[in-house]
Amino acid sequence: MKILIVEDDKALNNGIALSLGSDDILQAFCIAEAEKVLDSSIDLMILDINLPDGSGLDLCRRIRQTSSLPIIFLTANDMEVDIVTGLESGADDYITKPFSLAVLRARVNTVLRRKSNNQHDNGVFRSGNFVFDFDSMKFLVGDMPVELSKIEQKLLKILVQNPGQTLPREMLLDRVWTDNAEFVEANALSVAVKRLRQKIPNAPIKSIYGIGYLWEAKQRE
Repeated sequence: MKILIVEDDKALNNGIALSLGSDDILQAFCIAEAEKVLDSSIDLMILDINLPDGSGLDLCRRIRQTSSLPIIFLTANDMEVDIVTGLESGADDYITKPFSLAVLRARVNTVLRRKSNNQHDNGVFRSGNFVFDFDSMKFLVGDMPVELSKIEQKLLKILVQNPGQTLPREMLLDRVWTDNAEFVEANALSVAVKRLRQKIPNAPIKSIYGIGYLWEAKQRE
């Protein structure tokens, strides 16, 4: 696995690199350096928020426009609002300083395992008796086809592409509805989730009270 560490504290950056014990570690100490080496071969990014030439939040948002690259924020910003903002920006995990290197390794392994278990080939997601082909817009539960609206398809795709990650309501509303309408009713997301649950029995869509929703990932398919 190729991991990119973006952290301006050189001692900490080097310590993380040594701790992860991977032969394929890239290190950057600012956003400009990270953008020079960032490509599709990177499997995971560990990203500080407060960098000398800008915010890791902005870098994360730019990456999310074109890529589902797993990103873990590693930052001293430990307020609840900071964590929510980080996750809303598209991060897969958020770790606050100071932290245990053992915990960091465990979080890295969890995110990489989640990426590996989330099987998407040619736009097809397979999990248990679910087969969702987002390119051809064919959705099966067992042998039974399911008809989904465009909104339901977009919502489902975002959920299954981020298994085990709590997705805030505001982010889901923005990504699912922004291109289709200037105004979205407050209960639009709740209604869409309800319809997905009705159409896809036993779909592991979990409500996270006061935050949003997640697609519960299984450890093994």
